[in-house]
Amino acid sequence: MRLQPRLALFLAAASCVAAADFQIYAIDVEGGKSTLYVSPSGESMLVDTGYDGFHNRDADRILAAAHDAGIRQIDYLVITHYHKDHAGGVTQLAAKIKIVNFLDHGPNFEEAKDNKEVFREYQVTRAKGKHFIVRAGDAIPIHGIQVVVVTAAGKAIDKSLPGAGQPNPFCDSYKPIAVDTGENAHSIGMWMTYGQFHLVDLGDLYWNQEHDLACPANKLGKVDVYMTTHHGKKTSGSPQMVWALAPKVAVMNNGPDTGGSAEAWQTIHDSPGLLDLWQLHFAAKNDAGHNMPEQFIANMIGGDKCEGKWIKIGARLDGTFTVTNSRNEFTKTYSK
Repeated sequence: MRLQPRLALFLAAASCVAAADFQIYAIDVEGGKSTLYVSPSGESMLVDTGYDGFHNRDADRILAAAHDAGIRQIDYLVITHYHKDHAGGVTQLAAKIKIVNFLDHGPNFEEAKDNKEVFREYQVTRAKGKHFIVRAGDAIPIHGIQVVVVTAAGKAIDKSLPGAGQPNPFCDSYKPIAVDTGENAHSIGMWMTYGQFHLVDLGDLYWNQEHDLACPANKLGKVDVYMTTHHGKKTSGSPQMVWALAPKVAVMNNGPDTGGSAEAWQTIHDSPGLLDLWQLHFAAKNDAGHNMPEQFIANMIGGDKCEGKWIKIGARLDGTFTVTNSRNEFTKTYSK
């Protein structure tokens, strides 16, 4: 994994409190995305910020996770793409906690009115910190963990990650879907490593662009945790991608009525070697057979009565990791 020269020019300030493990918070932004990663060094990376509005709902939920993790600033904010459920909350969050470095894929690829407004507001806020454009193959220099960008601006890594590159037997059944030329297809995706623990977070990467990572060879290899792509919508999370990753655990950032489609749910459920799927929300549009048992679901209802509970992962160097549902404190540990 290489370090992009322009990223190598700086070192972000580390937060004051170091964590015992690599901490991951899948934060409930009710159908959007926000995930906080805190290295054992104490440095933090937030991926996306959820929505704006809702009386600062998403910014407050992110801040609560930051306080739980013991950090006082966001060292790296990665905006995977410029949709309002991912980048809409940047300005509200920046008013509540210091953001040092803003990382994104560069230009906006969508001309829809609301998308242009989100991008314009994001540009104003990121100008108050340091801004860097990342490309596929770049490394984000967080002390204590390895983070490599595997896709950005519609381009995937050219070469497989170390230890990956095996032929993908599921590719023979691949079928592309209607082309997406907008922001989802240009989403940033990342591979993270802490010792023997591996996680992948692909933002809202579109079905056809996933193919560039999965076929004909699996460029990523297998993971311990798969942060589900595009909230578990049926236009992402192809069997070719998910089954090649063969995760032990998947965490779905769905909302009560957004994402968590029966098709995507079933693909993940059928993935070779999957032990458990954890959901941020009960998927109200699905039947009971396409929702996990209640102990694996962080929020059973949405709207004004939703408490915004998170799913937290604590990973250790030996690859062992623990997942906790903050709603009911149900905890499960997975061995390497």
